[in-house]
Amino acid sequence: MRTLWQHCHVATMAQGRYSIVEDAAIVTQAGQIEWIGPRGELPPVDAERTVDLGGAWVTPGLIDCHSHAVFGGNRSGEFEQRLQGVSYAEIAAQGGGIASTVRATRAASEDELFASARQRVQALMRDGMTTLEIKSGYGLDLANERKMLRVARRLGEELPLTVRSTCLAAHALPPEYAGRADDYIAHICEQMLPALAEEGLVDAVDAFCEHLAFSPAQVEKVFIKARELGLPVKLHAEQLSSLHGSSLAARYHALSADHLEFMTEEDAIAMAEAGTVAVLLPGAFYFLRETQLPPMEALRRHGVKIALASDLNPGTSPALSLRLMLNMGCTLFRMTPEEALAGVTVHAATALGLGDSHGSLEVGKVADFVAWQIERPADLAYWLGGDLPKRIVRLGHEITTH
Repeated sequence: MRTLWQHCHVATMAQGRYSIVEDAAIVTQAGQIEWIGPRGELPPVDAERTVDLGGAWVTPGLIDCHSHAVFGGNRSGEFEQRLQGVSYAEIAAQGGGIASTVRATRAASEDELFASARQRVQALMRDGMTTLEIKSGYGLDLANERKMLRVARRLGEELPLTVRSTCLAAHALPPEYAGRADDYIAHICEQMLPALAEEGLVDAVDAFCEHLAFSPAQVEKVFIKARELGLPVKLHAEQLSSLHGSSLAARYHALSADHLEFMTEEDAIAMAEAGTVAVLLPGAFYFLRETQLPPMEALRRHGVKIALASDLNPGTSPALSLRLMLNMGCTLFRMTPEEALAGVTVHAATALGLGDSHGSLEVGKVADFVAWQIERPADLAYWLGGDLPKRIVRLGHEITTH
C-alpha cells in the first residue's frame, strides 16, 4: 500500500546530522521510503492512504545496537547488597554475579526466556525502538547458547521488530571449564560457532576482552573462526582496563567496539581507519559508578562514528529505555543531543551492519520511523523518563507496542 504521511517535520539523520526538513511529506510503499522532502515539492502521488501526523517531529525508528535482553533470573538483590557495602568479590563468592545469571538461564525453558525477554523488549519498543541487537552469552554451552539465540530469533518473528542476533559465547568462563580458558575458546571455535552458524542463528560474533574474561590472543582465535564462517565481529573492549582490544577489533574490521572507557587515542585512530563504530554504554557507566570517561574528544577528532545503546542486562545495566540513554549520553559523556540521536539511529545501524537500509530517513531505506509530539528533536534527550506521545511506524505500517 502506498501511503502519504504529511503535516510533520522530519529529522532525517542523514550523515549523522539532524538534516531537518520542515513541513515535510513522506511517501512509503512496500515497506520502504519512496519519496521524502518538503511537502511543497511533493510530485503527484497516487496514494491509497493519507495520514495527517498533526505537526509531529519524525525521526528514524530508534536502534538499540547492544543488548543482552534474553536472560534468566533477576539480580536486584545483588544491587541491594552492593548499596549496603557488600563487595562484588563477596557476592561472587556467594555464587552471585554472572554465574547466577548463567545458572538461571540454563534452568529456564525456551518459553520462559521468551516470556521474560518479551516484557523487557516491549518496554524498549514503547520508547520508539524498532531495531534491536540481542546477544547470547549466559548459556556458555552449546545447548543453552542455542536456546538463547532461538529466543532472539523468535522475538523478531513474533514482535513488529527487527532483531539481529549475536553469539557472545566468549562472554565468561563457564564453571565446567574453570582454569581452562584456552580449552573453552577451542570449544567455541571448533564446535559452538560452526553449529550455531549452520543453524542460521548468528548474525555476528562478539567476545569480552578483559582481564576477568578473555585475553586479546584468545579473542583473536574467536575472530579468526568467525571470519572463516563469514560472520562479522564485535567486541566488548576497554571497559575496565586498557588491553587494546578495540585496536584488535579494528584489525578484523569489526562492526563495533563497545564500552571503551579505557581506550587510547591510538585505539581511536585504528577504529577510524577501519570504520569500526564506537558503541558507548552510559547505563553501565552509571550503574557501576564508573569515573573513567570514554575519550570523547579523541573519537571526535579522528572521526569515529559514535553509537549509544542500552546494554540491557541483569548485572550492570538493567535499562529499559533507550531514550534515557540519550540523556545519559549527553549528561555523562558530554554528547550533544544531535550526536546522541545519531547514536541511536544512523550510527547504531552501521554498528549492526545495517547502514545501507536502516538508521536514516532516505529514499530506498526501510520505512521505520517515529512521529513524536515534541517541540524539537532535542526533547528526546531532554525529558527524563515518561512516555512521550508518539506514533510508531515499522515497514510503513503503524504498530502498537502494548
